[in-house]
Amino acid sequence: MIFEDNRLVPVLYGERNSHLHKIEKALRVQITDRGNEVIISGEGADNARQILEALWAKLQQGQVIDDHTVDSALRFFEEHKHSRRASDKNGNGMRAFSESDVRIETQKKKIMPRTPLQAAYIQAMRDNKLTFGLGPAGTGKTYIAVAMAVSMLEQGRVERIILSRPAVEAGERLGFLPGEMKEKMDPYMRPLYDALHDTMAADKMQKKLATDEIEIAPLAFMRGRTLNNAFVILDEAQNATGMQMLMFLTRMGENSHMVVTGDPSQTDLPDGSRSGLTEAMDTLLDVEGIGFIRFTTRDVVRDRLVAKIIDAYDSKNKRF
Repeated sequence: MIFEDNRLVPVLYGERNSHLHKIEKALRVQITDRGNEVIISGEGADNARQILEALWAKLQQGQVIDDHTVDSALRFFEEHKHSRRASDKNGNGMRAFSESDVRIETQKKKIMPRTPLQAAYIQAMRDNKLTFGLGPAGTGKTYIAVAMAVSMLEQGRVERIILSRPAVEAGERLGFLPGEMKEKMDPYMRPLYDALHDTMAADKMQKKLATDEIEIAPLAFMRGRTLNNAFVILDEAQNATGMQMLMFLTRMGENSHMVVTGDPSQTDLPDGSRSGLTEAMDTLLDVEGIGFIRFTTRDVVRDRLVAKIIDAYDSKNKRF
């Protein structure tokens, strides 16, 4: 393979050829570089060529190529391989990655999907007033929802962001929490705050929290409200009861968008209580205008060990 633009070649290869080494390890190939030319050998040589071509296309579009981008390319390839759409001779398996313009832009940063399902999730939020993001921890379902909310607020498409969570401890009793409602809810809302910090300047975030353009709304206190011109996120929805879920979903007002995120397999409700998230999945699956995105461990974008840990626990639970 020969890459014509010598200015972009070092970015494609990575510092000390780190990107090439990552592809070598993932696909079990050998990549030798000679300036702007690479020679690939091994059974997965054609697959490696497709990935390098896709990354090169991204570079030529002016996009940044870093370790995360290379990981994303490998994930896109693996996903297409699993769905039997990968590694055809024309390289169509990587076209979804190289040509995809699905992204979220905020004033602070651009968020690119790192797996095919993340891209589908972003598109689902654009196409539907109500979207469910379901699946294990580490798949980006909450982070991407918050980023989309920030983007729409900055564009003036909504007037406020409302973040909600059931106040259910994850297997622990935290006891009485002092302070006003915001202080009481802060421990539960920390993952949402982290996503806000990552996509919005700190001073702007604090200002919008002070003026209620960003509102923290405990799920139990949502009854009776009509949420107009808002982007509303219900996180950890597996810990909502059936009545709470119905109450939340019927708060939707004019020009509102709702995203419900959760992992149906990780409920912290008392034994014998059915999760409102599971009930909503069963009830609303065929309702037009609602998007369902189901992430798997292949979509985990934290350390790859996290996916292995989740799979190991799932396998153990299935045996007992």
